[in-house]
Amino acid sequence: MCNTIESSHYKPKEECGIFGIYGHEQAANFTYLGLYALQHRGQESAGIASSDTHHIYRYAGMGKVLDIFTEYHIENLKGTMAIGHNRYSTTGSSFLRNAQPLRAESRLGPIVLAHNGNLINTEDMRRKLVDEGSIFQTSIDSEIIIHLMAKSGYNDFKDALIHALKQLTAAYSVLIMNREKIYACRDPFGFRPLCLGKIDGAYAIASETCAFDIIDAEFIRDIEPGELIEIGPNGIESFYPFDNINVKKQSLCVFEYIYFSRPDSFIFGHSVHEMRLKLGRQLAIDSPVEADLVIPIPDSSISAALGYAMESGIRFEKGMTRNHYIGRTFIEPSQKIRDFGAKIKYNVVKSAVKGKRIILVDDSIMRGTTMRKIIKMFRNAGATEVHVRISAPPTKYPCFYGIDIPTKSELIASTHTIEEIVKYMRVDSLAYMTTDSLLKAIDRKDMSFCNACFTGRYPVEFVQPEDENLKFQFDAGNGEFY
Repeated sequence: MCNTIESSHYKPKEECGIFGIYGHEQAANFTYLGLYALQHRGQESAGIASSDTHHIYRYAGMGKVLDIFTEYHIENLKGTMAIGHNRYSTTGSSFLRNAQPLRAESRLGPIVLAHNGNLINTEDMRRKLVDEGSIFQTSIDSEIIIHLMAKSGYNDFKDALIHALKQLTAAYSVLIMNREKIYACRDPFGFRPLCLGKIDGAYAIASETCAFDIIDAEFIRDIEPGELIEIGPNGIESFYPFDNINVKKQSLCVFEYIYFSRPDSFIFGHSVHEMRLKLGRQLAIDSPVEADLVIPIPDSSISAALGYAMESGIRFEKGMTRNHYIGRTFIEPSQKIRDFGAKIKYNVVKSAVKGKRIILVDDSIMRGTTMRKIIKMFRNAGATEVHVRISAPPTKYPCFYGIDIPTKSELIASTHTIEEIVKYMRVDSLAYMTTDSLLKAIDRKDMSFCNACFTGRYPVEFVQPEDENLKFQFDAGNGEFY
C-alpha cells in the first residue's frame, strides 16, 4: 500500500522557489545549489534553463533537486546565465509537463519563465487565448504570461513582457530569460518575496537570501513590489512600469515570517529567525501558562518556541525529533501501526517529557488531524499536561495568491470553536495569537501584510473556483531534457 505523507495537510504547502544568475561561468551549477537551498519551497518538481547567448538548454524532472540533476545534466546546461525553479503546485496538476522553467519559441525568440505565486482571474483570459488559436502545453496559470507576450504585437522583448505583466493582477514573482538577458519582477502588491545578490561580478536573484549563502553571494537588496529588473550585457537596470504602485496597497505574505521562509533568510528586509523569536515572545505575553517545558514541533516552530521560552522563563527542550529523510511516499507495513503517518515523520523524546507539564509551540493548525496524533504521542510518553500555543492567528480561510491552504470547510478553525478544538485534540489548553498581536510582534509600520487566511479580507479581488474541493493527483515521471 502506498500512502502520501503530505495528504494530511498538516502544514500549508509551500509555494515555489526561483533562482537565477547572470554572468558566471558556473551559472547552471550555482542555480542547482540555489534550488537545493530553496528545496523547502517546493518538492514536486525542479528545473533549470541556461543560455550561452546562442542556444537555450533546459532540463526538468519530478521530485527533489538531488534526485533530478546529475553532474551530466549540469555539464550540459551550458552558458553563463541560468534560471531555475522548485515547484509545489497551487494551480495545475503535478505532471512533468507543468515543471518549470517553461520554455516556448515565439516571434520574440525563445521565452523561458519561472514563476512563484498564483495568477488570479485568469480563466477568462486563458479561454479567450484558446479561442483565438493559442495552444497551451501545460495546465498552469504561468503559461499565460508567455502567450500574452507572444501576442502583444511588440517587437522588443522587454516591452512585450511589460505588456503581459500589466494584464495580470497577482500574485507573482517571476524570472524570465531569453538568449541574452534575464528579467526579474514582483507584482505591485509584493505578495511573494524576491531578492538580488552579487558574486564575482555576476548578479543573482532568489526567492530567499539563504540561496545566496550557499554560493557565497552577497545580498544586495530586495527587489521592490512593482519593480522590473533587466540584467544583460550592459549591466543591470531597474524599471517601475506599473501605475498602481502604492506602499499602502502592498500585501506582503505574512506567512513568509510565520512558516514558509527558512529561519536563516532575510525576507522583506528582516531576519526570519528574529521575527519568529518576536512572535514567540508575544505569544508568551498574550497566553501564559504554568508548565515545566517549552517544546517546538520541528522544524519551522523552533524559533517561535525559543522566543516563548525566553519570555516566559520556562525551559526550552527538544522533546520531539523529526525524520528528514522520508520521501513523498512510503510503504506502510501490512500489520496496522497506530498513527503510522505521524510516527514516520515525528517521534517523542520520552526521557525528556515523562512526568512533565509541557507547552507545545507550533506555527499553524490546518485540519488538526496530525496535531491530535502528535499530542497523543506526548501523552503516551508520559507528559502529565499538554498545552498548545500557536504563533499565528487561527487559519480560517484559503489562500488564492500562491499558497495551497485547504478549503475553508477543511480548516478546523473555520468550522470549530476553540473549546471544540481543545476537546477534539484532547489538550489541556489551546491559544492562538490574534491578528493585532501578530502585527504588533512583527512591528513593521513601513509595510502592509496580507493576512487574508486569518481574516478573510482579501486584498485583491478574485473569482472563487466553482469546485473549491478540486484536488490533483501526483504523477511521478522521468526527466525531460531539450
